[in-house]
Amino acid sequence: MKDYIAAFKTYLAEQKQVSSNTLESYLRDLSQFSAYAVSRQTEDLADAGQELVLEYVASLEAAGRSHSTITRVLASIRCFYQYLLMTGGVSSNPAKGVKVSKAEKKLPEILTNQEIELLLAQPNPLDHKGCRDKAMLELLYATGIRVSELIDLRIHDVNLEVGILHLKGTKSERIVPMYPAAVKAIADYVLRVRPMIVLDPDSEMLFTNMNGLPLTRQGFWKIVKHYAQQANIQKDITPHTLRHSFAAHLLENGAQLRDIKEMLGHADISSTQVYAQIMKNRYAQAYRKFHPRAR
Repeated sequence: MKDYIAAFKTYLAEQKQVSSNTLESYLRDLSQFSAYAVSRQTEDLADAGQELVLEYVASLEAAGRSHSTITRVLASIRCFYQYLLMTGGVSSNPAKGVKVSKAEKKLPEILTNQEIELLLAQPNPLDHKGCRDKAMLELLYATGIRVSELIDLRIHDVNLEVGILHLKGTKSERIVPMYPAAVKAIADYVLRVRPMIVLDPDSEMLFTNMNGLPLTRQGFWKIVKHYAQQANIQKDITPHTLRHSFAAHLLENGAQLRDIKEMLGHADISSTQVYAQIMKNRYAQAYRKFHPRAR
């Protein structure tokens, strides 16, 4: 049997000059597909038909592989057969037209009120890092802003006297109120800690890392993960979880979707309606769990 995978490897490395990570990914996917083909009595990959590719995709789905993983694997197989088609190894691409089943759209994870209180209580405001972290977490939950917006904030974007946050984008701007505890945490950070960690006294950045340099999304992600673990919160929390929780809690307490849309900066109300679905699911679960005749 001709070693088509070895020839494909040479093509990717020498002609396409893909990165080592991409090359490794292609070869791993094809090696696993080849092993499956052998198990189905198809030892020569040039003899594989569309039915075999469909069966392989179905086997990955049955094994619980993620939608993104299966999509990547299928792309590797499709690219491999496109190479064989180009070099005359096959007369058609058996992966052409094969699609991955649409992934079920998961509703975003939200925290309960108790989990929010636990998370916000973790940073120690008496030390510089804890003071900064508490200000960021309180601000994120108070306003529901995106992490990208948080790390780009300038000091003049927060009006601590009035208690509002002013966000100005390229196409729109919005003003979001902040609850008193968030204002207090930010004021403490701005007056007491920020001057100690910002390298350039003329810098307008509201938040920096502890070396006075711009904060990154990855850096803030680690901060959130650290405090979630410290609070023993079992949910898979990301910085966006605070944005989702902000919106869901407002809706739960009677806010209108159109007002939440404006505060979140959504371009379309359809993006905001997912929080109504979250509340609907939560109420249905509570009904099934607690209504005496629902069990």
